[in-house]
Amino acid sequence: MIGKIHKQMSHDSWLFSKMATPEYTPFVFLLLLFQSSVWGVPSCHATKPGMLNVHLVPHTHDDVGWLKTVDQYFYGDRNDIQHAGVQYILDSVVDQLLKNPDRRFIYVETAFFYRWWKQQTDDMQNTVKQLVNEGRLEFVNGGWCMSDEATTHYSAVIDQMTMGLRFLNDTFGHCGRPRVAWHIDPFGHAREHASMFAQMGYDGFFFGRLDYQDRNRRMVAREQEMLWRASESLTPPMADLFTGILPNGYNPPEGFCWDQSCDDPPIRDDPDLEDYNVDDVVTRFLHIAHGQALVYKTNHIIMTMGSDFQYENANLWYKNLDKLIRYVNQMQSNGSEVNVLYSTPSCYLQELHRANLTWPLKGDDFFPYADSAHDFWTGYFTSRPALKRYERISNSYLQTCKQLEVLGGPISRKGPFGAGDSETLKKAMAVAQHHDAVSGTEKQHVANDYARKLANGWAHCQVLVSNTLSSLSGSSAPRVYCEHLNISVCPLTETSKKFSVNVYNPLARPVSWPVRLPVNGTAYSISDAKGKAVDSQVVLSVVPVSQLLFQVQAPPLGYSTYSVSLLQNGPPSPPSPLPRAPKAVQNKVWVFIVTLRDFLSYLFCVCLSRYNASDGNNSESIQMSGAYIFRPNTSTPFIISKTAKIETLQEVRQWFSPWVSQVVRLYTDSRALELEWTVGPVPIGDDLGKEVISRLDSSINSSGVFYTDSNGREVLQRRKDYRPTWNLRQSEPIAGNYYPINSRAYIKDDKDQLTVVTDRSQGGGSIQDGSLEIMLHRRLLYDDVRGVGEPLNETSDIYPEGLVVRGRHLLSLSPPATAADTHRPLAQEVVLQPLITFTDGELHPSTRLEVRERFSGLQAVLPPAVHLLTVSQWDQDTVLLRLEHQYQASESKEHSQPVTVNLQKLFSTLDVLGVSEMNLSANQWKDEMTRLDWKAESGTHHTGVTNQLCLLSPLGRMKTADLL
Repeated sequence: MIGKIHKQMSHDSWLFSKMATPEYTPFVFLLLLFQSSVWGVPSCHATKPGMLNVHLVPHTHDDVGWLKTVDQYFYGDRNDIQHAGVQYILDSVVDQLLKNPDRRFIYVETAFFYRWWKQQTDDMQNTVKQLVNEGRLEFVNGGWCMSDEATTHYSAVIDQMTMGLRFLNDTFGHCGRPRVAWHIDPFGHAREHASMFAQMGYDGFFFGRLDYQDRNRRMVAREQEMLWRASESLTPPMADLFTGILPNGYNPPEGFCWDQSCDDPPIRDDPDLEDYNVDDVVTRFLHIAHGQALVYKTNHIIMTMGSDFQYENANLWYKNLDKLIRYVNQMQSNGSEVNVLYSTPSCYLQELHRANLTWPLKGDDFFPYADSAHDFWTGYFTSRPALKRYERISNSYLQTCKQLEVLGGPISRKGPFGAGDSETLKKAMAVAQHHDAVSGTEKQHVANDYARKLANGWAHCQVLVSNTLSSLSGSSAPRVYCEHLNISVCPLTETSKKFSVNVYNPLARPVSWPVRLPVNGTAYSISDAKGKAVDSQVVLSVVPVSQLLFQVQAPPLGYSTYSVSLLQNGPPSPPSPLPRAPKAVQNKVWVFIVTLRDFLSYLFCVCLSRYNASDGNNSESIQMSGAYIFRPNTSTPFIISKTAKIETLQEVRQWFSPWVSQVVRLYTDSRALELEWTVGPVPIGDDLGKEVISRLDSSINSSGVFYTDSNGREVLQRRKDYRPTWNLRQSEPIAGNYYPINSRAYIKDDKDQLTVVTDRSQGGGSIQDGSLEIMLHRRLLYDDVRGVGEPLNETSDIYPEGLVVRGRHLLSLSPPATAADTHRPLAQEVVLQPLITFTDGELHPSTRLEVRERFSGLQAVLPPAVHLLTVSQWDQDTVLLRLEHQYQASESKEHSQPVTVNLQKLFSTLDVLGVSEMNLSANQWKDEMTRLDWKAESGTHHTGVTNQLCLLSPLGRMKTADLL
């Protein structure tokens, strides 16, 4: 069976059936594709031609954690924080839908619905299925949560969408499959999200937030509904997505909120009462409807009737909506041309499609988002950096856990170390994608709860991983997990005289990875799986602990084991005093020259600086910096120290202040320079919040342009003080030029490209030509009045004086023509990093068979252009596989070409028996997918890219031939 990826940046996925070799249990695989889906016509009320049709959409927006935890929101606990109980919302809505067949309701967050569903009786479940089948209850979006779009990685987004959509598919079938993506609350919108939604089969996408200047322009031009061309590599219409901007964010029109949390008066329709108000309500509604129609393109408009955690008493809403529809429509007998109806987003979208119009085309994204002149929502790109890192490494661990679940078979779930599972971590990771989770915009106790759920998921996966590694290696030795290696803590390596290091690589190509282990000895001997000696070094760390440093090699989708033995006890000798002459740390690629002023004379300098946060005491605006909003009180960063204390070994250590330090490392033959930064506790004794940045100043002539990734996939061009779709009036020269950096950013000129790969999502910009700055940490003393209600002032039991955060930036310097060949695999290694486990003493075989110290799940390395995105158990006999072409068109002369993959010869231990192609989210068969076609206006494709990428071939997916 041969698969060919015909287009750049395409994603291919399959369901496979597989046959086991004598050593392994049989499985089945699923093959899937990043692509499209079928349009099924929902049960929609008839509209009236020639009239203004107003689509009322009853809905609730239920955050999967924000001011309260997920559990507290579901049960209605801690109403002293916020009155909200999701279980009561669903109870009440179902009850009210049954009372009037005209009524409609949409629901979004599958994480909550799944929990509610499990608690229902068979009779209630059958009732809900009937409501869904009749189109009276409609699911939109359908992911486990409504994910953030700035700080999420595409692989985690796909996972959480797949989880939610699979539950709806399995539970309700075709009628439960969402047809519309619905991101009404995220704080800016990523192009890659639109591309994924299109490839998941959605016919449209609606959201509520966009920059106030952009909205004003679109209202005047009647361009609030458009066709979003969400990829420059995929052939239209594969990544085209109809996109609509909702008129009131996601709230009802002013004066028409009838929830128990609202203060608007109900419709009082008894004419004998003194406060009868029907005429006033109808007049106001008609005025609002006509006004809204002026800024949209068709005779159909949409109104969201609901808001945060509304409909706990659904009778209040529906009783008034019934009256509103009746009394407004009665005016048609007096010549009114307004027709009001209960509707859903898919019914509204269907009417827009029937209009058969052409729509403006958009090619960039919706970042950054500002809701007024000095209020840029760019701070959350970095908020809660420790949680952002934990989420990222949890994603890596989840992919490893899912792979080993497949490679290990049933023994992985019930093996020598007990019962393990991947589902717990899947759900925790899915919740973490929520737009008030990894974004860092939740209350502190909620952030703690997200981290707790991830830790619980890790614990379940650790049992599974131990079972599989024991089975594959033939060793019964218990596995030890050192989860605090980033702060040089691992009790086993610090005390044991002999131990083994197992390195599992989740990538489909071999990796070379530096391992740094805390130890208490002076010298160690290390041997690889073949018994060959490995070079190593013991060095003093920034913390008062010695570190054992050596390089490991791990095969694709497999592991390698290294044996470590203590040769000599005691700490290493301290370094000799630093000479006054400049020092150089270099390898074959880099020359890193350090002067006493801590500048790098090779093309750029690295400066750790900070902004003082605005406290709102400003003549231009009272806006403060907070969890959401970044607003420094000056446009010039403060240098933390003009000089730094420096030590040079095989690495350079820089102390800029007691709370800011950095280690610069070069590894043999590495094309990357590693900057390990440590920031905190950020001092606040001067009553000023602070936002710490790393600034890279170079001689590159970037001409005000830099580039950032979109959710870790395609790269977009950014230009200082510029927006591709409107004439920007810049009011915040720093915050207004910050963009999300999910995995990498770069600047370039004709000769050089400087790329920074990040280990978590961060915010950054290019404020000066030749410069990149990335925000590392934020500690703030004021709430920014966007709802969270507390300042971003993180502390913990370990760090009561303020949170300390450590992270890494990898710098790559290459000619622009070949830069992608370096930074793409580099970013991939950081996102899917090897999992390191330990065993104490010798590896003992669990049977008479020899211990297998090296293993690969693949027969051969995948081509560099192909990334193995997903290997996951689907059901007892089926496995989900996703492969993707990861290069953009024209990005790489060598790797942007189509690639052929032999699927039958992919795995080393599994024989493929059958394959079925599905869409990206695995909720529809590929050959059943159809999507609505939309016509774009000519000459309206705005893009920030000056040199358009050329498509090298028709956009492709992976094609599969018949099984041999």
